Amino acid sequence: MSRSRTRWAASRSRTRSAMIHARTRSRAHPPTRSRTRSRTRDRLRAAVAVAVGLVLAVSLAACGKAAQVGATVGAAGTHHGPLRIGLLLPENEIVRFERFDAPLIQQRVRQLCSSCTVSYSSAQHDPVSQRSQIDAMITNGVDVLILDAVDTKAVRHSVIQARRAGVPVVAYDRLAEGPISGYVSFDGGRVGKLQGEALLRALGPHPANRQIVMMNGSSTDPNAGWFERGARSVLQGKVKIAKSYETVGWRPENANRNMSAAIAALGPYGIHGVLAANDGLASGVITAIKAARIHPIPPVTGQDAEVAGIQRILAGEQYMTVYKPFKPEAYTAAEMAIALGRGRSLNGIATQRVNNSTTRGIPAVLLEPLAVTVHNIKSTVIKDGLYRVDQICTKKYVDDCRRAGLIDSNGSSHDAK
Repeated sequence: MSRSRTRWAASRSRTRSAMIHARTRSRAHPPTRSRTRSRTRDRLRAAVAVAVGLVLAVSLAACGKAAQVGATVGAAGTHHGPLRIGLLLPENEIVRFERFDAPLIQQRVRQLCSSCTVSYSSAQHDPVSQRSQIDAMITNGVDVLILDAVDTKAVRHSVIQARRAGVPVVAYDRLAEGPISGYVSFDGGRVGKLQGEALLRALGPHPANRQIVMMNGSSTDPNAGWFERGARSVLQGKVKIAKSYETVGWRPENANRNMSAAIAALGPYGIHGVLAANDGLASGVITAIKAARIHPIPPVTGQDAEVAGIQRILAGEQYMTVYKPFKPEAYTAAEMAIALGRGRSLNGIATQRVNNSTTRGIPAVLLEPLAVTVHNIKSTVIKDGLYRVDQICTKKYVDDCRRAGLIDSNGSSHDAK
């Protein structure tokens, strides 16, 4: 072998030895970044293994049975420990949230999981407070959130933060922005149509010669626009919409100011009907009409079937309200939250899909609302147990209740069976 080939072979041998030595040192003493990536991968693998184990356990415990609305969600929920559920509602001025929604959600959670807990906060109309409440619940380790947003756009960042923390969010009653995992509400378009159809009936056979005022909800609530679009779909071209307002914060006092302005602009007898988006707004509208000494009061719509709204209907001050049975909505939200908290799909609960501006195909349940007038109070809100006759027919409304057939001449109530 030539001297140059001998030197080349020796050099190649030294290079290979150096490479082997370097790889050995690298394995024994990896750089800090490599060690970090390795530990991260190990943690991810462990997390995936745990998640897979939980999903398998849930699937085996459930014996392949999909959760149904109104049915127990997961017979073996205790196998996975108690869930911590955060419930965030927008306010407590509207009667329904404190009297119906919150207690019914808590009730259903207890029925499905006696060891699960519900932490409840009301935002008092303040989107900044609601964001702080969401952040606090995530920090305190809730497993899932049920959120009725004050401002659906303002909570978007908080919903994103919840997703990053592994906390699914059920949008309740209003579809919040961000990566929502489930949504339950009523068909808002149908709500508006029920209001519009009722108002047209109340205006008589020639509504085209009449003019109305629309008292819509808050622009920060997507439901308000949904209600308005539904109402306009039946009103447009059939009656003149003389004035239309967005009512800041859904507050009755703001509706009262708007209605006073409408009366000043159109004259006390230039308004033949008012499409008020809910019972709270209807109360502000009717107060303004009374203050202007307009008689008779033109037909006014509403929504939520508040007891005060039902009483105004009996007294002839409000024409109708839209009843949204709160129990199935609240129960569905609880069932969604428990399913998501246990890592399950909502396929057995949600039969529809909706989109917000950031997320498509959100599993949804949209329930059917009902129109209530003086003629069907007994067969709706009383029959469903929302109110008892004695809760509606207080001393002030005894004569009205008697005329409506809710009580007899002796004052005995006619509760529906």
